[in-house]
Amino acid sequence: LEKEKYWVEDNWFCRYVMVEPPDGGKVRTFPCYRWLIGNTKVEIREGTAKTLLDDSLPTVVAHRKAELQERQKTYRWVTWAKGIPRCIDAKTEADLPQDVRFDNEKRSDFEHSLHYAYVLPENFPVTADMVQSSMASKTTLNKELQAGNIYLLDYSIMDGIPANTIKGKLQFIAAPICLLYQHPDDGLIPIAIQLEQSPGLETPIFLPKDAPLAWLFAKMWVRHSEFQVFQLLSHLLRTHLVVEVFCVATLRQLPAVHPIYKLLAPHLRYTLEINCRGRTQLISANGIFKRVVSTGGDGLLILAQREYKVLTYRSLQPHYDFSDRGVSQLPNYFYREHSLMLWEAVHSFVSSMVNLYYHTDQDVQKDPELQAWIRDISLEGFTELLSFGLASSLSSREELSTLLAVAIFTSTAQHAATNNGQFDWCAWVPNTPCTMRLPPPADKDDVTMERIMATLPDVSQSCVQMAITWHLGRAQPDAIPLGQYTEDHFTEEEALEVVDSFKTKLKEIENYILDQNAGLDLQYLFLLPSRVENSITI
Repeated sequence: LEKEKYWVEDNWFCRYVMVEPPDGGKVRTFPCYRWLIGNTKVEIREGTAKTLLDDSLPTVVAHRKAELQERQKTYRWVTWAKGIPRCIDAKTEADLPQDVRFDNEKRSDFEHSLHYAYVLPENFPVTADMVQSSMASKTTLNKELQAGNIYLLDYSIMDGIPANTIKGKLQFIAAPICLLYQHPDDGLIPIAIQLEQSPGLETPIFLPKDAPLAWLFAKMWVRHSEFQVFQLLSHLLRTHLVVEVFCVATLRQLPAVHPIYKLLAPHLRYTLEINCRGRTQLISANGIFKRVVSTGGDGLLILAQREYKVLTYRSLQPHYDFSDRGVSQLPNYFYREHSLMLWEAVHSFVSSMVNLYYHTDQDVQKDPELQAWIRDISLEGFTELLSFGLASSLSSREELSTLLAVAIFTSTAQHAATNNGQFDWCAWVPNTPCTMRLPPPADKDDVTMERIMATLPDVSQSCVQMAITWHLGRAQPDAIPLGQYTEDHFTEEEALEVVDSFKTKLKEIENYILDQNAGLDLQYLFLLPSRVENSITI
């Protein structure tokens, strides 16, 4: 395809080209899904997915090589900060190629909603009446929010955010807080809270039998600590930054005709731009976190670097994660149950696709592009991680399938679990304060309403917290649900049948979750497949 530049703006996004032979033969589809900008020439392959071993003609082999050489010049690794995964070399989103940028509608909506969030009138101060109402009787989540009541701490630990940090040995760590709880048949019940890790006279242990304000204040401190953990570790590090490694490696090492590129491309949509915007607008030296979040600035990196040192490939696989945390048998843990259902569906989907194009383990071992891809992931992306546990080569179809399942599960279900509930759980500021303006109390008897009000975020900070969690947690108007593919990278009938089977399985999971939640006061619907985006776009 060739395009010449005229005087007016004439950039063209080509989805595909269909060629119908004059003799009435089979119509051939050539997927493109690229921008043609200025004076340009683009060469695209017919849609049949092929590994390098499937291509023998010198012309098409040379085309694969040239495509990757050009991509490797365009998509480069950079270390944004030491001690965290490496990322795309782009100072701002404007430095990204148009092919990975938001489209015009997405960009307009994103910037408009962000502006709208910031112009919310500052008439939502946290008042003593609101805090006092937090001590009212426990009701459903909607009633709690409508009445201005803090929601149940035990429910938030299990199925709120972060739902992936609890452990099964009567201890929940949200540094520097230690929460001791028990888990009877119906869930978790907090029984003791210490606001420092080291016991001492100035670090009292708060108990449910203490004065109501003291126990309430201790729970607020737990939730404040959880805000830091879920935003920086569960959300930013373990989904956004992890998936960006797969994005960059895929663009650098797999040509568009490669079956693994075709499989991953829909699950990497918009991730590079949203991460660039996060680095410039959210976690930068003068970003939103610096302004209103306790761990903003240096604390943010220190916390992320600590978590990155202990990050393991095994922990990104949910069945191992739940087992290692000792919560496999915890009752009413919907996040665990729904995560495992989606993991199995994704793993089955990618395994079927892998088996279409790799008939033996040797096929995996002998694919040089695939081996370059895994080396880029393990040696360039996840650097300085001696105990991460991901090899720099792939030796079997099962290893490949598991790695692909990790990439797709993390960019879809895991991100939805940590992102989509932000406004529900964080918009009521005393429930999940982004910052605390005074240190934890050294004496339980010192807890007064005046002390609580002086500690919670001020009016300006509260408004920003409500605004940004609305902006990030709202349903995206251009969202593509998990398993729905608006770009037809695959054209073969066998591959399309695998996609259809995946959609059918997701529909079964959707119906199961809806039936399970019918009639429940506190529903857990964040992992409904129809509410899980196909990629990280926000």
